[in-house]
Parts: sequence; structure tokens; C-alpha cells
Amino acid sequence: MIEIKHLKTLYALSQHGSLAAAATHLHQTQSALSHQFSDLEHRLGFKLFIRKSQPLRFTPQGEVLLQLAQQILPLVRDAVRVCNEPGVSTLRIAIECHSCIQWLTPALQQFREKWPQVSVDFKSGVTFDPQPELLSRELDIVMTSDIQADPAFHYTPLFDYEVKLIVANDHPLAKKPIIDPHALADETLLIYPVQRDRFDVWRHFLQPAGVSPNVKTVDNTLILIQMVAAKMGIAALPHWAVDSFERQGLLTTKTLGSGLWSRLYAACREGEQRQPTIDAFTKTAANHAVENLSYVKPVKVSNAYAPTETQQLGMSQW
Repeated sequence: MIEIKHLKTLYALSQHGSLAAAATHLHQTQSALSHQFSDLEHRLGFKLFIRKSQPLRFTPQGEVLLQLAQQILPLVRDAVRVCNEPGVSTLRIAIECHSCIQWLTPALQQFREKWPQVSVDFKSGVTFDPQPELLSRELDIVMTSDIQADPAFHYTPLFDYEVKLIVANDHPLAKKPIIDPHALADETLLIYPVQRDRFDVWRHFLQPAGVSPNVKTVDNTLILIQMVAAKMGIAALPHWAVDSFERQGLLTTKTLGSGLWSRLYAACREGEQRQPTIDAFTKTAANHAVENLSYVKPVKVSNAYAPTETQQLGMSQW
């Protein structure tokens, strides 16, 4: 029956001496605060203070509840502080792509500067599906662009990025002004060793056009890029992941159709997205990426994300 907000209101009233001053302190109107007291007094069956008294005086019952507020509110503040500043914790993170390391490592360093008491454990690779491990509590965060329609997961958007076709500088596709799906029909597409329908280039570019090129799997990003440069195949990777290689003149990037965009998320268990370490790491990673990566865009959506049908993109060709 007595809520924390009532105790806060009683304490503010005792500190500021009038309903008007207490309302200003609590960022409420005097009318709303008066209504709150009237409702509480009605439910309790007794008055809490003498209205229009100068200075304001509490009733004996009001004095009892004021003493309760003085005892309880410091305990609540201390508990909230402890929850927001855990002494020691471990954050277990999985990443589904090797190229994430390029920007995630400096983002992690920035996070550790603010949260030195938190140890971080990484699990990476493209040959396993880490999201089920969130449910078994073996992981806390999964960096992914693969949305699963499961209410047990919460996906916090980090940033949007364009998936670009990468080819050797002297590849015939390098001279094409527009890359349509049929231009890739006779090519060898280099992908990581996971199901092809998890790749955006397959699900949202090739498959709708009925195009099915030859596929070769490669489990290492650097080797994949070297194979592309040697004209052993083509690939589709995030533009930011190949930007440095393009600037060195090692390969050429081309826009797929009118542009193939995807979104990276930090997945965690539903209800834990506001845990201090998870929330802090997610915000640090998103801010660092947007500020330091080329060819990415910040996400302008609510943090409480529920993907629509058109937004449920698969894991892009990392």
C-alpha cells in the first residue's frame, strides 16, 4: 500500500515545507501532488499532515511514515548504486564474424577504461550458432545480424552497413556500372562455412532473382580477400571491413543493385538489456563504430526493438 514514491514525496514535503515547494522539487504540479496525498490518505484511513499550517505540520501518523522514509530511502539509494556499479563481473561475448575484431577490439579497450572491474571473455567463429547459448546462459551478448523470431531474445541495433561486392581490380565486373544478380550467375562466390540462406547477398539479392552461382567456402577473412585479389572468386562483405584493402588498391568494391544494406545487433536475453555491463558495452560498441568506421550509419530506432518482416535480414556475407 505504501510505495517508494509516497516515501519520496513525504520526505520532499518535510525538506521543503510546503506542497508547492515539494512539487517543484519533484517536477510535478502542486495539484498532482495534492491528489496523490489525498488518494493515499483515503486508502490509509488517516491524515498525514495538517493542510494550510504554517509551518507545515505532520500528524502523528505522518511522523511515523516520515521516519520510515528516512530509514528506507537511503537503503534504496545504496541498493541502486550497488546494482549499477557491480564489484566484479564477467561479460561473455560471441561474435559471428572475424572482421568484427577490426573495430570491436578498440571499442572493448574503451569499455574497459570505464569498467576496469569487468572481465570480458570472447568466443568467435562462423561455424557455430551462438544465439542458443544465450538461453543456456553460456553467453551474455552475441554480435549478430541474424534475427531469430524468439521472444526470449532482445536485439539492440548497433549500426547499419552496406554489403558490397568485392572483386579483383582487373575482374570484368570491376568495370560494370551496375551489378545485377544475373551478372554473378557464372561466378564463384566465396562465403563462410555456414548455411547460404543466412547470407544477405543470397537471401535478398541472388535468391529473389533465381540466381544460384557456384559457392566455395573459406573460413578466414584474410584468405578470402587474397583469393578475391587473385581472381579465384568474388565475395560480398561489409564495406567497412574491406575499406583498408580498397584504399591500398588491392581490390575493387561494387554496389549490389541499388544497394544492399544490413544491420548489426547486440543480442542478449530479453529483460537483461538494461543490465549495467550489457547496456554500457552495447552503447560503447555502437558509439565507437559510428564514430570510427567508414560507410556505416547510426540506427534511428527505439532500443526496444521488435523486427518487422522486411527488417529480418539474415547474417550478411561477413
